[in-house]
Amino acid sequence: MSLMRSFQVASTALSSQSLRMNALASNLANAESVAGPDGQPYRPKHVVFRPAPILGEVAAGVEVASVHEDMRPGPKVYKPGHPSADASGYIQMPNVNPVEVMVDMVSASRSYQMNVEVMNTSKQLMLKILDLGRG
Repeated sequence: MSLMRSFQVASTALSSQSLRMNALASNLANAESVAGPDGQPYRPKHVVFRPAPILGEVAAGVEVASVHEDMRPGPKVYKPGHPSADASGYIQMPNVNPVEVMVDMVSASRSYQMNVEVMNTSKQLMLKILDLGRG
């Protein structure tokens, strides 16, 4: 793999992980949102990746295949005074587990950091090659 190719692969991973972190941040921010614009509880978003061809090669990078909403219902919580409570006093909460989201966010953040390191290392190698060419 050429050094320029490593920049291309790492850049696809950076943009994909950035989108993943944004979706996770949205999930965490809305973990207690019982009603969205459609009046329904917030639906967590999940980012799905797939291999991405770069310059005609197969699986030379990664891209976002889709962002889908989790349609599973969340837990019902008894809060009889809440404006969104049903006749029994229960409200439908989003299907967001903040602990799982935080673990996933740490994973996405580390993946992002590793790809930044790949780009920095490639840059340093290219600079060394240029220095060798000058000497």
